[in-house]
This record gives sequence, structure tokens and C-alpha cells, in this order.
Amino acid sequence: MTQLFASVIVDISHENVDRIFEYRIPAELAAGIRVGTQVSIPFGAGNRTRKGYVVDISDKSEYEQSRLKEIAGVVSKSITAGSQLIQLAWWMKEQYGSTMNQALKTVLPVKRQVKSRNRQVVQSVLQEAVTPTREKVTLNQQQQQIVDAFDHDLAEKTCCPYLIHGITGSGKTEVYMEMIDRILDRRQQVIVLIPEISLTYQTVMRFYRRYGDRVCVMHSRLSAGERYDQFERAQKGETDIMIGPRSALFTPFAKLGLIIIDEEHEGAYKSEVTPRYHAREVAEKLAGMNQAYLVMGSATPSVEAYTMARAGRYRLFALTGRAGPGSQLARTEVIDLRKEMEAGNKSIFSRHLQGLIAERLEHQEQVMLFMNRRGYSNFISCRSCGEAVKCPHCDVSLTLHNRNQLMCHYCGYSIPLPKQCPNCGSPYLAGFGIGTQKIEEMTRQMFPAARVLRMDMDTTAKKGGHEQILSAFARREADILIGTQMIVKGHDFPGVTLVGILAADVSLYAPDYRCAERTFQLLVQAAGRAGRGCRPGIAVIQTYMPDHYSIQASAAQDYEAFYQKEMGYRQLMKYPPTCHLLTIQVAGKNEEWLAMTAEALKNLALTQVPAAGTLIGPVPASVYKVNDYYRKILYIKHQNYDILIKTQRHLQDFWDRSEHGKSGTVQYDFS
Repeated sequence: MTQLFASVIVDISHENVDRIFEYRIPAELAAGIRVGTQVSIPFGAGNRTRKGYVVDISDKSEYEQSRLKEIAGVVSKSITAGSQLIQLAWWMKEQYGSTMNQALKTVLPVKRQVKSRNRQVVQSVLQEAVTPTREKVTLNQQQQQIVDAFDHDLAEKTCCPYLIHGITGSGKTEVYMEMIDRILDRRQQVIVLIPEISLTYQTVMRFYRRYGDRVCVMHSRLSAGERYDQFERAQKGETDIMIGPRSALFTPFAKLGLIIIDEEHEGAYKSEVTPRYHAREVAEKLAGMNQAYLVMGSATPSVEAYTMARAGRYRLFALTGRAGPGSQLARTEVIDLRKEMEAGNKSIFSRHLQGLIAERLEHQEQVMLFMNRRGYSNFISCRSCGEAVKCPHCDVSLTLHNRNQLMCHYCGYSIPLPKQCPNCGSPYLAGFGIGTQKIEEMTRQMFPAARVLRMDMDTTAKKGGHEQILSAFARREADILIGTQMIVKGHDFPGVTLVGILAADVSLYAPDYRCAERTFQLLVQAAGRAGRGCRPGIAVIQTYMPDHYSIQASAAQDYEAFYQKEMGYRQLMKYPPTCHLLTIQVAGKNEEWLAMTAEALKNLALTQVPAAGTLIGPVPASVYKVNDYYRKILYIKHQNYDILIKTQRHLQDFWDRSEHGKSGTVQYDFS
């Protein structure tokens, strides 16, 4: 029998061993080892056993056979992926500056030793489903045009990504389902990404009602074992549609034909752990590797995706009207809270909103009250003019530290907490500190006869909490639903005719260049919850910044106006997508070491980045100390992404060869 050799990457997430090692494959194990198999191998002194992934198999070796050790065994309960997922992991390693092991652990599911749990977590999402049916839905003209274009591309075998810009309630899901039908008829498989299962419960139910057991569901509350089981079902061909958050992207389908990213703009599609990948970018790569189709949809597309569409890299489609009979976009009204204060109203509820709530309750209609941020915020704003105290160099709000110091986390600019507003001289400077629990108390006092539900991280902590609250509200068991961002994402309640946005501009003050975009997206999505039935809806936006372009554009439901203003700002400040950004975070327990190391990385980066680039920092992270670790940030901007990749590799190589890695950590994030 021909001797086979395996190229194995050792399961140690450290750059020093982030390379290929070669092993002999014993004859008795040959049948069970393929590319992607996790194996046990002797490694290091004393031949102690470690785990690794097979990334290649060959009948030839670059070394003398006598020098090679044998694979000790195959790790049970690990899903064997094809070479394609290995290739995808390699691409992610190169694209996002991780180790190969970190990328492999992201794309290859492995069953860990966990306590046995039943499948109730999965089934709880589907427990109210009715008998599935694939009955045809009558599409309107704009919906049909998108499906016709998809049919044409299927026939011509062209795979340009789609971006569907459809207003809230325009019927994007119906379009997705028509596309899925075409792919299933071709005996291919589908991945549907949604930001988080628990926040888009109704969407999942619609898919299950249509496709039944052909749907497999993933979400963050699954154990490692349950997650593995779902992937195993997919690999065995027991399911055709995987629905889940960004991790569902790595479902080992053999015949992937379509990837759908719903609510494409959501921040949840960006990984917060290394490799810090964006699902949109990885989905585009994966679709290309499979000659599959990629379809993205949003009422408020990300600036990055819309820029791609305008450049012709994505095909742009529009859904400009609501799909439901008689349903129209809500009328939007902007309330200037500065004037409320001048009139003596210091309540979080404007007088106009109070009147509208009372009117809706009298007519037995439902109300949603959206608080833009749970808990308290550490920015300072003026209660007279509405302006936040901002950095003069970076156009982001200053963050309050230790109750007496304001600091910019982009450039390090710092000032003592002023006693008067720098803009108008008013002494009324304060942080915004009203949370959802306080709003619930105020609502019950103001409207004692109303049935009130609150939905935030506290009330949904227990398993099934999201579904219980949403189902109760859908059954009209409550008149008012109060909540944070989770109540305004993807839900469809025909009885809701009023949405009150209580603090529209809170997210404008976040120390992040995306804050205006995220504010616009939140407000448009929130306003979109009103008037989805046959009764007209009203959305009330309460703000201290009524003239801000994101507030104005969201009130007008005008994405194009917002995009033009926002891109002007991004171009001026050299922020993505007009420029690429590499963020480097260094952390350590010793402040002196941290300051020295951050400066060393900065000086090294300066040797790699041409004059056309911009280097900012190092500055303290927005949360400077976490678990006794101090953190500093370095920002590098450049038009050329490859230069940032080269810089990151150079910095990582320096880190690995020096003593720095023994005293702290370094993380990289590309955007």
C-alpha cells in the first residue's frame, strides 16, 4: 500500500508554530483521514500528544521518511471539512491578520466535551410553527423584477452579488424565499444569515412555515455540542437551509447555491474575536469559491455595501413601497427637547408624545417606546443647546473619565470637565442617564391603566425570554412595549401605530466615526415598526439635535440624502470606505511597559507606512483598564489595503521575535 503523508497545522494559536508540519499516515488510519480531519499528533519534547488539522494529503514527502513521526489517531466527533473550508481559513488568515489556527477554529466546528442537553433550545424557536407549505406568493412589480433578474442570472450562470435596498415592510423576505425556491429546485443548499435568532424570531418562523424540517437553526444560546449537531446534519445532507448568525456562514454544505444576508447593515456581522472578519466579506469570498449567489438586503444598507453597489461591484435593486395592502411608511415627527425644557417639561416624554400615547390607548392601538441606549452613557452634552462636548481634531465626542476629565479616544486630546458649555456658555452640562427600567416606572405612573412590557438584557436573560415577550405583545396582551435596540429589529406588529424614540441622539455621541450611520439606521428601523397594518402609523423622534443630518434624513426616510452627507464626512476625515483603517490594540498589566511598547510599535509602523498614510496614537482605549490590563490603541489609515496587511505582518513578526509578547497582548482589526 502506498505510504501517504499529511500536512498538519498544530493546534496552538501562536505565530511561532503557525506553519505546516508533516506526518506519516498509518495504514490503519488512512481511510478515516481527509483534508480537514482533526488528528492527534506527537509534538514537541517527550512526544506529548497535541491536536492538529490536516490541510493536505500527498503520496510524496519533502523529508526522509525516517525523520517523520506518525499520526497518533483521529479525533472523534470532529467534522471533516473539505479543502474549500481550509482554503477559506487561509484566506481569512491573510485578510484579517490572524494565525491559521485561529482561522481554522472559526470555520471548522469541533464537538467539545460538554454536558448533554436536549434539543429544546432549537425547537423552542419553532414550537409554534404550522404545517409547512410552499404556496406561491403574489409579488408586486418591483419584487418580481428582482426575481426575474435572479432567474436570468441563474440561466446565464452569472454571480454578481445583489444588494436589495428595500424600505421597512417592503417584502424583502418574500423575494428571498422566491430565490430560495429556485435554488432548492436545483438541489442546492442555502445559508441565510440574520443578526441574531432571538431578535428576529418572526423571520425564522416565516422560513419554518414555508420549508419545515428542511430548515436548520443556529443561534448563540446553543451549546458547543448542539452547534456541532446542526453542522453534522448539514454535512449529512439532512437539511437544505441553515439559518443563523455569522457563524452559520461556515456550514459544511456540499452544494452551496445561495447565501442571503438579511439586515446587512447590522454590526453583529463583524466578529469581535480574532480573526475579526466581516460576514459580508467572507460571504462574498465563499460565494465566489462555490459559484454561488450572494444576496444582501436592508432598509438602511451599510455605507460600505452601498458604495460597492454605486461602484458596480454589487447589483443594486430598490423596493420603494410597502408590500402589505394599505400599509404605508409612518409619518415622522421630530420633537426638539430643548424647547420642552424651555417650557418647563423636564420629563423624558415630550408633551406631544404623551398626548399621542393617550390617544392610541383610547383607540386600543399598541405603542412601542424605544430607548436608544440601555443604562447610562459616559458622554457629556448641554441641556440648553444640545451640543455634546467634542474633540476639535476628530469630530467625535469626548469620553468622560473619572468624572472630571474628558478625552478623545482617537487622538488623545484631553481637557478637564468644563463648568460651562463650550458652545453656548450654559452651565447645564450633564451625562444622559435614564434607562429602560426608569422609563417603565414613569410610563406606569403616567398611564396606570396601560399594560406594559419591558424588553432589554435584564428581562430576556432567561432562556426563551425574547420569544415570550414578543409573543405576548403580538397576541395583544400588552399595550406598550418598552425596550432597547432589540425591539426595533425585524419585528412586525400590525397593531402598533405609534413608535416613540425617546433619546434619538444618544448614539450620535459615541466615540466612533460610525455613530451618525448607526443613529440613522436605528431611527429608520425604529420608525419602520409603526403602521405595518392597515392603520396609519406615527413615529416621534425626540432629540436635542434636530438639525443633525442623520436626524433630518431619518425623519424624511431619505437614505440617499444621508449617504451623501456621510460620505462627505468620511472623505474629509479619511475614514472607511474612502480609506482603509488598521486598529492595533496593545494590552498589558504594567503601564510603563505599555507606554514603551505602544511607542515602539508606532515607530516601527512609521517605517512601513508611506507618506500617503496617516498614523494616529497611541491613545488609551475607550475602556482603558479591563481585568487589570491597561490598553492602548494605534490607528493607521491608508488607501491601499495591502500596505496595511504588510504593516500588520511586520509588526506581528517584530512582536513574536521580541520579549514583548511575554508581557502583554496585541490585537489587530481591519476596516
